[in-house]
Amino acid sequence: MEQQALALKYRPMDFDALVGQEAVSRTLSLALDSKRLSHAYLFSGLRGSGKTSSARIFARALQCDNGPCSKPCGHCPNCVAANPHKMSHIDIIELDGASNRKIDDIRDLIEQTKYHPNMGRFKIFIIDEVHMLTREAFNALLKTLEEPPEYVKFILATTDPLKLPATILSRTQHFRFKRISDKNIFEHLKKILQLEQITYQEEALNMLIRSGAGSLRDTLTLLDQAIIYSNYNITADVCANMLGLINTQSLNLLFESIFTQDREAVLKTLEGFFEYECEMLLDEMSIFLKDKLLKGEDSRYSTLVVDRFFRIITQAKELLFLGSENSFVLTLSAFKMLEALKVESIDKAIAYLEKGFFEQLPKIENVEPKVKSQASQILQKNAQDSIRESQEPIQPSNVELQDSTKESAQDNAQALFALLTKKIYAHNYDLGEIFSKNVHFVSFKDNVLNWETLAEGKERERLKHAYSIIKNYVLEVFGMQTQIINDTKAPKQSLEIPQNIESPTASTIPLEASNTQQHDEDLQTQVQLKQPIPQNTESKSPKDEILEMLQSPLLKDVQELLEIRQVKVRQFSNNSSLDPIQ
Repeated sequence: MEQQALALKYRPMDFDALVGQEAVSRTLSLALDSKRLSHAYLFSGLRGSGKTSSARIFARALQCDNGPCSKPCGHCPNCVAANPHKMSHIDIIELDGASNRKIDDIRDLIEQTKYHPNMGRFKIFIIDEVHMLTREAFNALLKTLEEPPEYVKFILATTDPLKLPATILSRTQHFRFKRISDKNIFEHLKKILQLEQITYQEEALNMLIRSGAGSLRDTLTLLDQAIIYSNYNITADVCANMLGLINTQSLNLLFESIFTQDREAVLKTLEGFFEYECEMLLDEMSIFLKDKLLKGEDSRYSTLVVDRFFRIITQAKELLFLGSENSFVLTLSAFKMLEALKVESIDKAIAYLEKGFFEQLPKIENVEPKVKSQASQILQKNAQDSIRESQEPIQPSNVELQDSTKESAQDNAQALFALLTKKIYAHNYDLGEIFSKNVHFVSFKDNVLNWETLAEGKERERLKHAYSIIKNYVLEVFGMQTQIINDTKAPKQSLEIPQNIESPTASTIPLEASNTQQHDEDLQTQVQLKQPIPQNTESKSPKDEILEMLQSPLLKDVQELLEIRQVKVRQFSNNSSLDPIQ
């Protein structure tokens, strides 16, 4: 006796035997039992998901002598003639939309709807692959599909419902058949093999299911082929050879070589992989890694490592799509996996940076408050001494202390400025050349970075365009609170002396020291020095008096300590206001 194909031999006879479509089975069964029937139905879904079988089961339930009911008796003439395995009922007409797609075929169908059923309760038209009909055929079917005779039922089936006109979709009850899960297919295959008394390995069945891609009919066809190829003993090796797949042992050997960083072993293993299709190998790698991650038995297959491997596999598929050579893509992917294991975790990298990188940076000591405090003490002391006729010189020990503290802070700041220049070089070499050539460090105090810019023309425009990039590196190196002051070259000292000054009874000269290192908050120091009127007032002019006082050792020490570049002399009027002398 000739052996029947498994897909036909085990076609479901009722809704209870339908695999993986519980929602559709329940809805149609309740509609039959409650007699709430529509005139047209549309079944859509993946190939091999049970659309045609469901249409035949539903047609048989409608024609049963005891029906319509969800469970036909199977013995009446209508049930026997409407057997889903071999449909021979005269009132159940099956059409193939691909071969009967013209408007003339639809006209013949409409003509048949005028005649009452001969044997059953309804005249049922099952149109498979209905999306293949032409636009004219759809238009001709609209009226009949919307208001058919009460004894006519339409069951349409398609794998692509998006190609159907909206007018057809609105006239039917749409049932969407989902992809059958691997678990349901696995249980169905086990049941069939037990009935057929064939030995098998579960890993072999999983290979067949993956190749079937959710289609039960495709999987049963592969199972038929595996039974013949394995001589009724289905094993994983047999299925791998039959389907052209790579076995799990070979994949395990490849990843073991990757984890041990054995480059020669990886190349040797890949030589046996070149005879397989590269895209299939990448899919098998993905499945292998997924199983290792879900099982969690091997700590090496952590989430971080598997994520990196999956990204590498995805990039390899993109290269294949662009037409790259298969063996090169496979070898490149394996080498990328070797390098991916050398990358430390994010937490370790952050800890390394915090511990190592920042410790190597030069430390900036906040010496500015100390300098200001000591400078104010010196100014106060020397201002009192200046009233006396004899001025005592500033002790050298204090000056040396201030100079050493100031130089230490500026050295640290210059080291950071050098680091800033290196980062700009790393970002763009040309920009680094322009920055190093034209931007010079001046000072860094109170989170204010002061530099001089000498750029002109195109170089100046280039620095302006790249200011946001340079500023980001400044904040990274000097701190997020850093402000930038762009200074220009100015003479170290300028003296404005009035041409005509009336000799006051008492000369009070306020000194304004402007430090160009701070743009928004200038350091202003006013020291009032009251000089007694000399006995011979006619012998000295106001200009000579001012020059003499500016040459005093006290003011020279203050200028050197506070880095005063410009001194302006203003007249002190009677109303205690400062009036500049033009």
